[in-house]
Amino acid sequence: MTQVTKAKEGKITNSMELVAKKEGVNPEFIRKGIAEGTIVIPANNNHHNLKPRGFGKGLSTKVNANFGTSEDYPEIDKELKKLKVAVEAGADAVMDLSTGEKITETRRTIMAETEVPLGTVPIYQATVETLNTGKAIIDMTVEDLFRVIEEHAKDGVDFITVHCGLTLETIRHLRDEDRITDIVSRGGSFMTGWMLHNEQENPLYEYYDRLLEIAYKYDVTLSLGDGLRPGCLADATDRSQIHELLILGELVDRAREAEVQVMVEGPGHVPYDQIETNIKLQKELCKGAPFYVLGPLVTDIALGYDHIVSAIGGTMAASAGADFLCYVTPAEHIGLPSVEDVREGVMASKIAAHAADIAKGVSGAKKRDLEMAKARKTLDWQRQIELAIDPKKAKESREAHNQTLKDEETCTMCGSYCAMKVVDKAL
Repeated sequence: MTQVTKAKEGKITNSMELVAKKEGVNPEFIRKGIAEGTIVIPANNNHHNLKPRGFGKGLSTKVNANFGTSEDYPEIDKELKKLKVAVEAGADAVMDLSTGEKITETRRTIMAETEVPLGTVPIYQATVETLNTGKAIIDMTVEDLFRVIEEHAKDGVDFITVHCGLTLETIRHLRDEDRITDIVSRGGSFMTGWMLHNEQENPLYEYYDRLLEIAYKYDVTLSLGDGLRPGCLADATDRSQIHELLILGELVDRAREAEVQVMVEGPGHVPYDQIETNIKLQKELCKGAPFYVLGPLVTDIALGYDHIVSAIGGTMAASAGADFLCYVTPAEHIGLPSVEDVREGVMASKIAAHAADIAKGVSGAKKRDLEMAKARKTLDWQRQIELAIDPKKAKESREAHNQTLKDEETCTMCGSYCAMKVVDKAL
């Protein structure tokens, strides 16, 4: 039985109660949102140490952090450090995107350590395991894929990215496009290669009912992946992207009928002036399903600063209605992120989420900013540091930039000419 089943029966679960308390809303508001499909609580029945979070309409904008092992960096301990830093920085969910040899061990270790919702992309493991047997990706079987999906669900994974909207018809549209970056989704590329070689429909689409049965059994939230998300500004909002979105809208309807929680993933690289259109289109086609966006990135040239680019796009996206921001780190388009990259990425996305919540009028969003303003007026530096989105960095920066300061109330920017002190005396 899923959260949706209980919500439709009028039952308020413990998870709903906890989310309502955290969000400062009535539990009935959460129940109603889950019953309608505009809110999800990714909470697998087997994730026993989970502290549930809510994603969707009327709730604060959430932030996700990605990490995971790879061929070149297979050490699990390093990824656990990233997990710790991400959660300390304020990540509301994390995703294990491991492609290293110890995928199962990594996932189970992270699962045991994390109290926030955990997501995965099962096709990564199915692909790696196929390759490890000496076969090619195209030799992966439908049973291989669904076996791994059920394994993730049974292990307690709270949400899974599944590229169900990438069909043979969608690929036909892609071939007709003049795309520059074609497909940048790793899972989308795996599935496309398999489909074209085997001349078969995407099994996640063809056997979607089987996927829904697994999701219902464990109450796994489906995150419908955008295999054709734009990988550069020039590819944004084209027919391929929109065709896939149309299919995802239909699959949202089927998930809701099956009483399975579902959210939809979105772009990608999008020009700033197209972001609001993309968000509103998704919300319309997917009937208000929670929207999970990667960035979006508003320029292609900020190598090394893509976390800033992502925050710019993320603020606009969340203000327009996106519910869940996937962080982007300074290492995006460069390599696997370091621990510090993870921290910087989460902080940038948290700033974007908070700024958007103020714009959306989310309950309590302005309160912290008002408290900060009062602390600045009274030159209460300790309180300012406590209220900062990153107190650790604020404290370190305050100490580093004011070592020669004689007046502890001011800073080296103005010193004795501090506007706050001058006006206080004048008034």
